Formats: sequence, structure tokens, C-alpha cells
Amino acid sequence: MSKLTHIDQQGNANMVDVGDKDVTQRIAIAAGRISMSEQTLALIAEGGHKKGDVLSVARIAGIQAAKQCSSLIPLCHPLMLSSVDVQLQLNNEQHCVEIQARCKVSGQTGVEMEALTAVSVAALTIYDMCKAVDKDMVIGDICLQEKEGGRSGHYKRLESV
Repeated sequence: MSKLTHIDQQGNANMVDVGDKDVTQRIAIAAGRISMSEQTLALIAEGGHKKGDVLSVARIAGIQAAKQCSSLIPLCHPLMLSSVDVQLQLNNEQHCVEIQARCKVSGQTGVEMEALTAVSVAALTIYDMCKAVDKDMVIGDICLQEKEGGRSGHYKRLESV
């Protein structure tokens, strides 16, 4: 059975020592969605929201969140990200915005948390900007889709959420 890497032998939380790991290129892709009413999605699509371009603001918020991940998640290492890409796609059939974040670094630890944080904050930003017209929005299905690099190698989620 695997053990939790952020817990020491006494059960205390600790930051993993990555000092002996090789520097490799690491990539992580995370995804999620925010579901909403058909009217709210149309308002976003038309750019008619009084607070401005919802998708552009959410994209920037997601990028900023990835860069601040170690300030938000207590045991995350600060990373010098080489790339953060946040994509937002309107899904008219399911009345949602699909969010995907891809983070990249050359370092000694992975960027999964940065990608997951980018997706989460992008979704929260959409909620914040649209809550005046739709309080029933639901954020969900946030998951790691793929990661490359490091000792554990390549991981790809078998099924979409």
C-alpha cells in the first residue's frame, strides 16, 4: 500500500524534500466545469455582462492562481512555471463552461496542484462574476487529466469526468 508523502512517521504534516530529485520537464493538465442556467451562459457568450468579459477575467485569474499555488496550498513547493495556459469553452448543450489548464515547469516536483488550482480559481471567478444573475451555478468535475515527467512517469486519466 502506498503511503501519504506529506505525513512523517509521527503523523505530522511536512513538506516533501525534493532536493535529491532530478530536474525534469513536467507538465500537468487539469479540467473542470461550472454549470449554470441557459440564460447565464448566453449572457457570457454575448459579452453582455455588466462586469465585463467573464471568460477573459477567469482566464487571467486562473493563470494568477497557478502562479500563487504555493501561497494557497500549505505544503506546495514554490515553482518557477515556464507556462500556464487556461482554456475556457462554452458548452451550450450542457449549459456549462468547461475549463482546462495546462502548466509546465522544469523542476524537481510536479505541477499538478498548479493546474488544479488554475481550474478551481477560474471557475470561482466565473461564479463571482455571475452570481448576481445565477446563484444556482455548480462548480464540479475538477480533476487531473494528465501529467508527464518525474519519477512516476506519465499518467493519463482513463475516462473523462
